[in-house]
Amino acid sequence: MAYLNKAESESRIARVKEIMKSKDLDVVLVYYDEFNIGNGWYLTGWCPQFESGAVLIPRSGNPLILGGPESEPFAKLDSMITETRNFPVFMVPDEEYPNATIIDFPQLFTELNAELGNVKKVGLVGAERMPAGGYMQIVEGFKGVDLVDVTSDYVQLRYIKSPWERLQIEAAFKLADYAYDAMKNKITSGVSEIEVAAVGEFEVRSRGASGFGFTTIVGSGKRSNAVVPTASSKILQDGELVMLGIAPKVNGYAGVVGDVIPVSGEYSTSQLDCIRYLKDAFRLTREQLILGKTGKEIDAPARKYFEKHNLSKYLVCPFVHTIGLHEAESPFFGPNSSDVLKPGMMVCVDVSFFGHPEFNGVRIETGYKITEEGAIPLSEKMDKILTEY
Repeated sequence: MAYLNKAESESRIARVKEIMKSKDLDVVLVYYDEFNIGNGWYLTGWCPQFESGAVLIPRSGNPLILGGPESEPFAKLDSMITETRNFPVFMVPDEEYPNATIIDFPQLFTELNAELGNVKKVGLVGAERMPAGGYMQIVEGFKGVDLVDVTSDYVQLRYIKSPWERLQIEAAFKLADYAYDAMKNKITSGVSEIEVAAVGEFEVRSRGASGFGFTTIVGSGKRSNAVVPTASSKILQDGELVMLGIAPKVNGYAGVVGDVIPVSGEYSTSQLDCIRYLKDAFRLTREQLILGKTGKEIDAPARKYFEKHNLSKYLVCPFVHTIGLHEAESPFFGPNSSDVLKPGMMVCVDVSFFGHPEFNGVRIETGYKITEEGAIPLSEKMDKILTEY
């Protein structure tokens, strides 16, 4: 079953070919793996498991998936690009596949030269994420070819979401709402963090989630003192705060919710102060979601607010990022960002601080669709919860 439709895939490949034409490229090679999933999934709606791989786009002819034998049959079933080649560098190390057809990069180079003529210039996407061995094999296999990094040009294709992409993200945020209710209701003294995560994951999987943007966050007490405190066997105790977060995916695209819940059901006086700081900063940031504003302009009011309350030393993450194939992806609208907010972007207001001696780590988060008319909540429920005392 393909997670991506044909029209979307063809449109994206056409946009890659526009980059190729502008830079006089014969081939573009897009590296990806399970951790760096977005760039390859963007073209295929699929990602290898256990193995890594790449998408090869020639200036003419059919695109290819370069990968390993374990992934090959699944690519033919689920990917929008179904023509494959197997390479040792993308395979599980030390595995043997006696019945598989396996080639190397010199053989691929010969094949491409036969089809395209003299290949002179190859664009690379994600080379900085590629294992050194893989990169060296490409360099050795494509001797005499000019290798050009086009990662930035390619990633910018993903900044503005298509109408189809926006529908997937909106659906994923609806799933996140269901997970939030289930997880919040499960939080009580005596249950484990894993049990809280499990009810949220079951809620969205049973409603069709295709995966998750990150491993589900449930961090209680001192375990919340991390950016992504994944659920453990720790038992929740009265008096603790619980950081929760879940990012269900629909057709590969993420939604998300993040909040801080008291185990006892009621915030203490000092915990209420903490929540007030978060929500004040959240509102200040949401108010800055205005077309044409730069990241540094969006970031400044909440950062100034945290400085006023002596909390700036606990800040780790920017307050706004986009969401799509990754729960957090470029552009990030941080204190040094000159990126501009534009219609068609899908963004999250994600306010947090970590390392506090009393509150440990805390985070609240939900998303917004950026339109010509302004920022529209992707979850009206969470927009209200995270901005009201």
